[in-house]
Amino acid sequence: MEKEIDECTNNDDDDDSILSGSASALRVAGSIPDSTSRILDPTGNRPTHSQNRSFLLPSPSSNGEDNFNHVTSPFSRFHSTGSVPSLHSSHPQSQNRSPSTSSPHDHLRPAMSAAGKLLQPPPQPPSPASLVTLRGSLLTLALLTLISFTLVSLKSLHSSPVAPVKLSSSFGHQELLIVGGGGDGDGDGEGEGGGGGGGGGGGEGGDEDLSDVYHLPDVFRLNYAAMERDFRVFVYPDGDPNTFYQTPRKLTGKYASEGYFFQNIREGRFRTDDPDRAHLFFIPISCHKMRGKGTSYENMTIIVQNYVDSLIAKYPYWNRTLGADHFFVTCHDVGVRATEGVPLLVKNSIRVVCSPSYDVGFIPHKDVALPQVLQPFALPAGGNDVENRTRLGFWAGHRNSKIRVILARVWENDTELDISNNRISRATGHLVYQKRFYRTKFCICPGGSQVNSARITDAIHYGCIPVILSNYYDLPFNDILDWRKFSVILKESEVYNLKQILKNISDAEFLQLHENLVKVQKHFQWNSPPLRYDAFHMVMYELWLRHHVIKY
Repeated sequence: MEKEIDECTNNDDDDDSILSGSASALRVAGSIPDSTSRILDPTGNRPTHSQNRSFLLPSPSSNGEDNFNHVTSPFSRFHSTGSVPSLHSSHPQSQNRSPSTSSPHDHLRPAMSAAGKLLQPPPQPPSPASLVTLRGSLLTLALLTLISFTLVSLKSLHSSPVAPVKLSSSFGHQELLIVGGGGDGDGDGEGEGGGGGGGGGGGEGGDEDLSDVYHLPDVFRLNYAAMERDFRVFVYPDGDPNTFYQTPRKLTGKYASEGYFFQNIREGRFRTDDPDRAHLFFIPISCHKMRGKGTSYENMTIIVQNYVDSLIAKYPYWNRTLGADHFFVTCHDVGVRATEGVPLLVKNSIRVVCSPSYDVGFIPHKDVALPQVLQPFALPAGGNDVENRTRLGFWAGHRNSKIRVILARVWENDTELDISNNRISRATGHLVYQKRFYRTKFCICPGGSQVNSARITDAIHYGCIPVILSNYYDLPFNDILDWRKFSVILKESEVYNLKQILKNISDAEFLQLHENLVKVQKHFQWNSPPLRYDAFHMVMYELWLRHHVIKY
């Protein structure tokens, strides 16, 4: 049975009995370096430099003779002997040592139990001093790491933007550009190519700083340039243009947004006749035209359902994504009500609507809020005219919603808020309603029959800070523009404190809101043909962002 040597002891008697009690032994021989000269030889005597400092531990061979192996350390190797190892009795030095002889260095010898097993030392717990030192080191390392990350973060905030990262989408020819950093930028990218990296500019809009009105101005510049360059839409040619499809009958009034979009998408740069190159597919349904012909909502739903079914049967593109890469555009509440009975459109397709209430089915990450614009505007755009705006607030309109009824009842007779209980009659003068926008700081925009109101874009056009007083309203371009930088957004329950809230806005804050409002006016203007950064291009940009999340 193999025996191991584990620890040292100072008991000389036990050591001698162990070393002399076995008939077989191991021989270990090897030179001991000078640095280990304190280790004694088997006689207990300290070897000198002139002596050959080696130990001999014999091991039995198969023929009964001792085999001697040389090892460089006294206790580095043992061979199984079947008994407790001992020094060979014929070793001359071992014979000269008496059992009672002890040495001051005997504690270096390994100790063994009476049964021949090595004695294991009890585990020693770490001292309190070492634990305190280790804990202090870890805390210091953590503190240094935190300071380093903080310094790196602060440095990155003040550094220039990094190069854009290109994320390839499912199509080989399209890219979504995203940039890091937070550079403010000096231009709005109005020149060809959209500027970039915090600079750029030139062209139609000149050099402007859009950092105050955009959530991520550099991301917008680069993604907008990619959208202009790559985005393609296939317009289904099916349908009767003389009845229900293709283009609304006019580009004015509350359905102007729908009409402008239809016309611009048909005649603009984004249309492609090759469906294999298209990123999205446009379903040209004009519920406005159906309503103009006196079609009931029930019949509208049937017409829309039959039309979508015909596209599914005729073309393979819907079935690739169950309509996720298809979209339709409708303004006001007519189209919304007409398509609510077609679950495929509501749940799967992208809905571009003027009434984006996420309380009744609008899905912000999928659908797009279409700004409702009453064009053409009767008067030029306002701006840089704050000295003329002496009245605190203004609203006039129908009381066709609960919030409008409360607004009129609470503030109708106030001397600082110009609140009318109904629309302003044209008999009072020419363009009296529009001119009041020019003289007012804040224009109140409560929701009507839907959450939206064309009064918001009226206020933006005439330079009056819009006060959004409508719950569940996903504002147009809300994921691009920071509306709190150029408008006041309130809950409907705050209508009772409306006057005090507006008076608490300082003159400096009002000037900043007005300055930012002028910057975003171009985004709420429809043009035919369209202009860069106008309402049409902003809607297309929203669609461009959403098509990247579609998986084929």
